Amino acid sequence: MLLNFALQTVINAVALWVAAWAIPGITFGGGTTGQVVWTVVIVALIFGIVNFFIKPILKLISLPLIILTLGLFVFIVNALMLELTSWLAGKFDLSFHVENFFWDAVFGALIITFVSMLLSFIKTD
Repeated sequence: MLLNFALQTVINAVALWVAAWAIPGITFGGGTTGQVVWTVVIVALIFGIVNFFIKPILKLISLPLIILTLGLFVFIVNALMLELTSWLAGKFDLSFHVENFFWDAVFGALIITFVSMLLSFIKTD
């Protein structure tokens, strides 16, 4: 169980790093390489906790919209989770920021979803 959580955190960290690399509006701030890696890992932990506790509730509330859009509204829910992670990272004084909701958060959530999905295929249960 703990190994699965650690592996999922690493997958989230890689997915967040790829999204920050691909989209200029998602940043991890400056500093040394060690500081950036530490920030990526902490933000991945926050992202995992947000997805574990808040995402199911939000998906349940938005279920009619998810059904109406044939599942495409899930990307908006994922973008909201990324924005919430950015806000929480600011509260913990971490240098992770998402600039704009639509362009940066939605496309970032799309990249994070696909990278996480690809890396999860490698993960053994």
